[in-house]
Amino acid sequence: MRGGSSWVGVVWRGLGKKTSHSSYSSPPKYPSVLPDAWIPSTKHHRLQSSGIFPSGHTAAIIDGKSIARDIRFRIAGEIRRAKAATGKSPGLAVVLVGKRRDSKTCINIKLRACDEIGIATLIAELPENCTETELLDVVSGLNEDPSVHGIIVQLPLPQRHHATVSTVHAFTKNPEQITSQADIVITDVGIPNIVRGHWLKPGAVVIDMGTNLVKDPNSRHGFRVTGDVCFEEAIKVVSAITPVPGGVGPVTISMLLSNTLDSAKRAFGFSST
Repeated sequence: MRGGSSWVGVVWRGLGKKTSHSSYSSPPKYPSVLPDAWIPSTKHHRLQSSGIFPSGHTAAIIDGKSIARDIRFRIAGEIRRAKAATGKSPGLAVVLVGKRRDSKTCINIKLRACDEIGIATLIAELPENCTETELLDVVSGLNEDPSVHGIIVQLPLPQRHHATVSTVHAFTKNPEQITSQADIVITDVGIPNIVRGHWLKPGAVVIDMGTNLVKDPNSRHGFRVTGDVCFEEAIKVVSAITPVPGGVGPVTISMLLSNTLDSAKRAFGFSST
């Protein structure tokens, strides 16, 4: 608990069936796969003042875009120096299983980021019904390719390929109670706005890793990206929160590029120091 020597954290993970294109509003319409314990009661919840913050408090926004810009600026400079010294560029392979629209959106963002800083890319696409052995064979082959210095398997994978082990999941009977006691909440559920403001402990830090496509007729693409946490409610309760988009995603991609560069430098025998 805050104020002592330890912290309480909660990680929310997927329910086993992510919604790839939804029209949820605030509050969301919960799908039939959601256990009863996860569906809030219909009574109105008013956010109570915690006494920690003054009235009208707004949480600090953790600006992932700014952090990512700094990381990519450093990486781009190192890539230029490595290429000038060795004549080679780092290479990143992306493995996609199936044709999920949200996965393709995430991959396109990664590809653009690579192109901007000089990392070569290739995509290995597999059908959704591929076996785990086939997937592992592709990854193994890429691992043997000297032009590939980083590999990412785009998530989520079909259910048969992996299992989710988490603190709060589809079979947790009291998710609201557990979440309300956490100093740090990390979500990756795949349902827009499922974590409400009154579920959160005042002063908590929220890292929203949810990536949900919500229909939006005012958007150029007809949809927008939103997270698992109801941002408008949470920002009045917590001390800091990552927005979606612009929070975890840009930093994750930048660190992927950084790791690819580190691997390439080892392969090239190049040191920037």
